[in-house]
Amino acid sequence: MPKEKLSIVKIGGNIIEDASALQAFLKLFANLKGKKILVHGGGKRATHIASKLGIESKMVNGRRITDAETLEVITMVYGGLVNKNVVARLQALNINAIGLTGADANSITSDRRPVKDIDFGFVGDVKSVDSHSVNKLIEANFTPVFCAITHDGNGQLLNTNADTITSQIAIGMSELYETSIYYCFELNGVLEDINDKNSVIKHIDTKLYKALLEQGIIADGMLPKMENCFDALNHGVSNINMGNTSMLTQENDNFTTITL
Repeated sequence: MPKEKLSIVKIGGNIIEDASALQAFLKLFANLKGKKILVHGGGKRATHIASKLGIESKMVNGRRITDAETLEVITMVYGGLVNKNVVARLQALNINAIGLTGADANSITSDRRPVKDIDFGFVGDVKSVDSHSVNKLIEANFTPVFCAITHDGNGQLLNTNADTITSQIAIGMSELYETSIYYCFELNGVLEDINDKNSVIKHIDTKLYKALLEQGIIADGMLPKMENCFDALNHGVSNINMGNTSMLTQENDNFTTITL
């Protein structure tokens, strides 16, 4: 018997920062058919509130150094302000959302990232997803809304990359469902020419991915995203979609689908 479909959708900080863009996205998410999970970041809001509190945000290669003080801000902003605002707006759209960190229902555990060249502080690398805990919520007709916080099982919360949380949830849930990931971001998809926003590569498989790497078309910030994608595909995820939020509609086919 074929597995039921489950969509895991991730939105970034730029959408969260723009109230009208967020509302438009949540309407699209609410109209998405079938079972679904939402994952969100909130880094820009965290940086803004940290500066109001006189806390400097330190970034290395686009990743946040999370000391104890910064972790407090992230917990307040991701797990509180952003998450509950999203949940409340989804309730207004008749989606019975439930806001979660990885500590809730012991759903996502992480190991604190070991210090190599850089000490990232309280940053977690996902170790396990309890798909059965998450599925109990889905079976009870709740829509999980995860923020980018996990825990280590010993009482410590950890700041965790939202893209990684998305792929790891999808991998975990693929035991039970046919899982698809939707990474919503500013671009229309993976672009052949970074200066032409309409040069979307509509389908990338392993063979084309290797060619795009050799040609230098996939580089810089897109590299870790794509590595994450192929890791997920190699561990049970059916397909991954990248593009702007309109890819959640039936009408738009101008985005990138990634498969093996």
